[in-house]
Amino acid sequence: MQGLMMDFPLTVTPILERAGKLFHKVEIVSRRPDRSFARETYGRFYGRARRLASALTALGLRRGDRVATLMWNHSAHLEAYFGIPVAGGVLHTLNLRLHPDELAFIVNHAGDRFLIVDDVLLPVYEKFRERVNFERVIVAPFGGGSAPAGFDSYEALLAAASEDFQYPQIGENEAAAMCYTSGTTGRSKGVLYSHRALALHSLACCAKECFGISHFDTVLPIASMFHANGWGLPFTATLVGAKLVFPGPLTDAESLLDLIVQERVTAAFGVPTIWIGVLAALEAHPGRWKFSWPVRTPCGGSAPPEALIRGLDRHGIRLIHLWGMTETTPYATTCQLRQHMQGWSEDEKYAVRIKQGSAGPFIELRVCGPEGELPRDGKSVGELEVRGPWVASAYYNAPEEAPRWTPDGWLRTGDMASMDEDGYIKIADRAKDLIKSGGEWISSVDLENALIDWIRAKAPFADRVSFGLRTEALGKEGAFDDDYRL
Repeated sequence: MQGLMMDFPLTVTPILERAGKLFHKVEIVSRRPDRSFARETYGRFYGRARRLASALTALGLRRGDRVATLMWNHSAHLEAYFGIPVAGGVLHTLNLRLHPDELAFIVNHAGDRFLIVDDVLLPVYEKFRERVNFERVIVAPFGGGSAPAGFDSYEALLAAASEDFQYPQIGENEAAAMCYTSGTTGRSKGVLYSHRALALHSLACCAKECFGISHFDTVLPIASMFHANGWGLPFTATLVGAKLVFPGPLTDAESLLDLIVQERVTAAFGVPTIWIGVLAALEAHPGRWKFSWPVRTPCGGSAPPEALIRGLDRHGIRLIHLWGMTETTPYATTCQLRQHMQGWSEDEKYAVRIKQGSAGPFIELRVCGPEGELPRDGKSVGELEVRGPWVASAYYNAPEEAPRWTPDGWLRTGDMASMDEDGYIKIADRAKDLIKSGGEWISSVDLENALIDWIRAKAPFADRVSFGLRTEALGKEGAFDDDYRL
């Protein structure tokens, strides 16, 4: 027997409509490169996103056409996040930190037809311009500049377009957006998100045990909108009408703390290196930044040190550990304490909080070895596998990558992890960075530390050797490019 519910497609379009009709007075704040602020509302954003859809359609956008963006975090990029997919196109965010050769490969592999680029990022585009073939290049005046000759003006296109856009009938399994992995495990690979995946991911991120984003939040997306689906924040915040504060390119600790205080930010999303700088600034300038409201900082990209979590706690900032991938849209786990842990000692709680956490709604995880699934004992280390409604089932136009998925449909993440009885995972290392010794897995980091300890015991100049080893490792191109992981 079939249920008697409406066959209502899960697409990005109702998220845009909801924002325009219910949250038209809520602010969207963008900081420009010159540190000035642009203030919009969801009402104005709604009209401009629809105008962008009209403008792209008038330029000849067809269903499934890829439209690339090369933009910082700001309101015009948010307009592209919605204006492109509601017109039937596919939003393709380009990671401006990648090498020009890699950007050219990604654009050509994706078959991008149009590009929307910030005026301040035109020099980045010029570095790979001769190796790609965009039909139209549209320049957004983020830095206050005008479109050079031969380029289209973003503002002129919107001014000439109609806000009365008629949405095409889009199926929920049609592509809405795409991101490429940043190549930390070989050549960049395309992940193609469906409307359905984005809608479900957005709903899940509203859950309290996940990101917990609501209409009463002020959200600061420090994590770049140009990779890993912007951590899903553009869609989730718009779904619930949360105030958005975009930092633009200014993500140094003092600028971020000024924003948190000035705009009363309640949820700020960024990688550990950001929060290490924030903690250092708070410690160096006691009393300079005062906020009496709780601030939470969902944090991913790499494992934050326990000392960082404890240090931010002292200043009223609660760091929440996350894990995910470009391939998981990207949210997969968060580390929140369970109800039965509330009476635990502080040390016991911190021992949990440094883990990557447990699976979000509809996400399933397992840890596997050569013989199959491993016990959930918190000790057995194997490869982490994941599946769910917003997990990629294949890479775009890359049939040679089919072995990344198991015969029964799980994504092999390439991360080595253990899982405890409560379902919390702890990542050990990338599979390629582990060595098996005496029947146990040893991470490359542990091996390096062991080597340094051995050198210190043997050589009087060990501190210089230790420093040199770490400097060489950290200085490699891409060492800090952790965009592949949330």
